[in-house]
Amino acid sequence: MTIKPVPSISSIGVVAEESVRDECSGKVPQSVTDMWESLSPEVRTALIASELKVDSSNLKQTQRDRSESSTPTVLSRSSSELFFDQSSSSCDSSKELEGVAHVEKCPVSGAKVVLTPVERAPKNVFAFTKTQSLEKSEVVKTSSATVTTTTKVVSTSRGWRNIFSLPISYDVNMVAHGTLFDTVNSQLLDATGVHPEGYNNRFAVVDTEVEALYGDKLRSYFEHKGIELTVCVVNGGEADKRSEAVDKILDDLCAYKLRRREPFLAIGGGCVLDIAGMAACLYRRGVPFVRVPTTLLAIVDASVGVKNGIDYCCAVTDETYKNRVGSFYAPSACLLDPAFIASQDARNISNGFGEILKLALVRSSDLFDLLEAHGKTLIDTRFEDEALRTAGVSSRIIDLSIQIMLEELGPNLWETKLDRCVDYGHTFSKLLEMVPGADIMHGEAVNVDGFFCIVLSYLRGYIGMDTVNRVFTCMKSLLLPTNSSDLELELSWQSCKDAIEHRHGEQRIPLITEIGESVCVSDITEEELERALEMMKTFDH
Repeated sequence: MTIKPVPSISSIGVVAEESVRDECSGKVPQSVTDMWESLSPEVRTALIASELKVDSSNLKQTQRDRSESSTPTVLSRSSSELFFDQSSSSCDSSKELEGVAHVEKCPVSGAKVVLTPVERAPKNVFAFTKTQSLEKSEVVKTSSATVTTTTKVVSTSRGWRNIFSLPISYDVNMVAHGTLFDTVNSQLLDATGVHPEGYNNRFAVVDTEVEALYGDKLRSYFEHKGIELTVCVVNGGEADKRSEAVDKILDDLCAYKLRRREPFLAIGGGCVLDIAGMAACLYRRGVPFVRVPTTLLAIVDASVGVKNGIDYCCAVTDETYKNRVGSFYAPSACLLDPAFIASQDARNISNGFGEILKLALVRSSDLFDLLEAHGKTLIDTRFEDEALRTAGVSSRIIDLSIQIMLEELGPNLWETKLDRCVDYGHTFSKLLEMVPGADIMHGEAVNVDGFFCIVLSYLRGYIGMDTVNRVFTCMKSLLLPTNSSDLELELSWQSCKDAIEHRHGEQRIPLITEIGESVCVSDITEEELERALEMMKTFDH
């Protein structure tokens, strides 16, 4: 007997009954009904799924004859996992019921969820029913007996699930050295999008320092293209990374009347890119923007991911929290011209190496070797050493850094996975940067944090003293600080507590096990920190 598939199915029992009737062309024998009812729902589902699969070609032809809009679609497991970040215990056999329903177990309540695609949006909208069974037992003891009463309560609810996978795609473009503002290079103009003929306006958010150094070249470039450029100048220091800066950009965007799909340019260091990205996310609920980093730190760090944010001053606690308010919002494109690095002083270039060295320690011994051998020369020559450029060393360091960042961020853009090696150097550095009056830059704070974690790795036996000394020597050659007077027990232990809050209940602190390899730990104690701080005092910082 072949069970013929029925395109519209309201329940497993109906499928069985109608299919048997089709075959028998008459009343279903009682023996068949009894046998069917005696089977478990899982077995019945598997049998029907098997028959549907065997005759799938006929089912597809039947569906093709119907209106395309009425063809239901099975909810994919991956779509479901967008909402439940864990492996669901869905009924495997139900996945075979194409065009019917998807059954899964709610990871929160344990309820059985049956999702059925709706007619007009079968790939995105699903009507669901949730069934949950709860049992409660009550034991009453008397002198003569013990009575156990079990009450089973079955509750059902219904609703809809909406699923939409947001496509994320953006290009990180390397620009030929020093050609970004060259009028023969169309990359900057092309990045601002395609507009109707006669629309000759563009908008740019520009760092104060960039305005002073490159403002004339920027305007000249667009004038040569017949474009009128509106520039919003903002300060790019950490102290300026506040809501007021976002408001300034939003005000100027309103005055400019930026169109809904018109990309604007964000040109500057990491702080300006963060502020501009935040404004882009908020304006009209999201407009495209193009990142143009002008510092080594921004080129290898802030420009390549999707995070934007500002520091938040809390009126309740009277404290300022680094990057506490922000968004995951991707740029439409990134344009990286390494020639900007030459405009930085030695300290700022060294600051950028703080993030590059972090990546080397957790991911790439090859990158570490390059920093050991050539880092100091690149700082001294501001990445303009002709021999190193010809040999491709300077570009290799930048390329490796960007690729490692993208490899780590790309599969985990929304940070659903919180054990992240790129968080190395970002546990204790946050509070170090927020100490009032502290003269420490982001990459420098990351490096102090990084060396403190090197000591923690040594005390745990993950690495030997030869590795500690090698890393310390490399850090000093890159002109990076390895300690801070503000790195005390109270701050370091509070940093661990903050990490537990930020990383959802666990410390998840990356420590290296060798150069280029790391592991995340969540059991660092206050006593361990105290021993590490004592060992820090033995180094000639």
